[in-house]
Amino acid sequence: MISEALANKVLDAALETGGDYSELYMEDAENNVISMTDMKVEDALYSRRHGAGVRVLLNGRSAYAYTADTSEDSLIKTARAAAAALKSDARYSVMPAKNDRENASLLMPRIPFSEVKNKERIALIKTGSGAAKEVSPLITQVRASYMDTDKRVFVYSSSGIRSSDRRFRTRIAISAVASDGNEIQTGSESPGMGMGFEAYKNNIDAFSAGKAAAQTAITMLTAPDCPSGCVPVVIDGGFGGVILHEACVHSLEATSVAKGNSEFCGKLGEKIASDVVTAVDDGTLVGEWGSILYDDEGNKSQRNVLIENGILKTYLVDILGSRLMNHPITGSARRQNYMFAPTSRMTNTFFAEGKDDFDEMIRTMGNGLYAKKMGGGSVNPLTGEFNFAVMEGYLVKDGKIQSPLRGATLVGKGADVLMNIDRVGQKMWFGQGMCGSISGSVPTNVGQPPIRVKMLTVGGKGKTQW
Repeated sequence: MISEALANKVLDAALETGGDYSELYMEDAENNVISMTDMKVEDALYSRRHGAGVRVLLNGRSAYAYTADTSEDSLIKTARAAAAALKSDARYSVMPAKNDRENASLLMPRIPFSEVKNKERIALIKTGSGAAKEVSPLITQVRASYMDTDKRVFVYSSSGIRSSDRRFRTRIAISAVASDGNEIQTGSESPGMGMGFEAYKNNIDAFSAGKAAAQTAITMLTAPDCPSGCVPVVIDGGFGGVILHEACVHSLEATSVAKGNSEFCGKLGEKIASDVVTAVDDGTLVGEWGSILYDDEGNKSQRNVLIENGILKTYLVDILGSRLMNHPITGSARRQNYMFAPTSRMTNTFFAEGKDDFDEMIRTMGNGLYAKKMGGGSVNPLTGEFNFAVMEGYLVKDGKIQSPLRGATLVGKGADVLMNIDRVGQKMWFGQGMCGSISGSVPTNVGQPPIRVKMLTVGGKGKTQW
């Protein structure tokens, strides 16, 4: 995007006041977004974002400045603005480039978004919306959206890093509302992939997504309220992995650990989960929603085994976290765009596949809850305490799945859940989401096979007993 000479000039300007590390991040991103309600297009937007950010570190402190003007004068001014916040008597130099990582991408698309007409995008979400409408006359509204992005990222650092990454992502989202005149329930599906428009040939089925969203809404419309209590819970795969993401791995990010704000501080090498639990964050999975070739500090993305057979093996660590924690960098630095400084973040996070049979999980659990689809929730990284909604749940009686239940919530503590997992299924799959933190919102995959938690607090308004 800029010459090596200019990049070095900017990095050197950022070190003028005594910083010991400087970094220049540049991006150029093209985005398409289309939204639709009840088969009618409401918006069809194209945008392009271009800009740069300069970060300076001095020991464990950092300063960041950014600009949408990437001319030489503006970049130098931005570098000096960041440098002004950190001062020392030392004077560090920019190291020569260690390697040439230009024009890199984890996966180049077979069908670039630039070759796709809006009518093709609209046809996709119309297909999904139509499928949702066909499920039942009780589906009263369907909202659908489409997005794609082609993002070019360039990172230059005073430590000699010169990296580029081109990231392609696309996603559809379908939300269906069911109403019988008295009650309203909603179901949603939002599949996405880290590839070009070819994702809709083999990976994302708009028709199936629309149908599944509507079916959830219809199923929950007539379901009785879930009772409360402490019972065994089977959480299905895919987006069920939000439990791992929110209640556990946020507490393994340097963002929390370096500040002492995590229940897992100082526990490397210790047992924090049951023996059947192995948890991974892997940004190298080709074509996945959360994947990256290089992170936003220019380091190679990698597979990080966080927990292995119950033992905590590593945290997710960026450059600043590495300095504060004396822990190796894990290729996990991410940011929403050039207006944010990077920090440690997840990519594709999942429970590894186990050996247990799903039917056996249900058959031997007695009375409890089968959480087929998970919704959103909240968590406190310091304590691990969480509260998650179940979008679609079912009562299990005497080891058999019975009637659907609505309004269920799962309440607990991440460390307790990890220890209480006694079954892990044989097939893992992902659900796609956007994760927010101090470096903005980034695409992340959450995944797992079906898992069983021996005992978990279930909240609900139902009056019946388990």
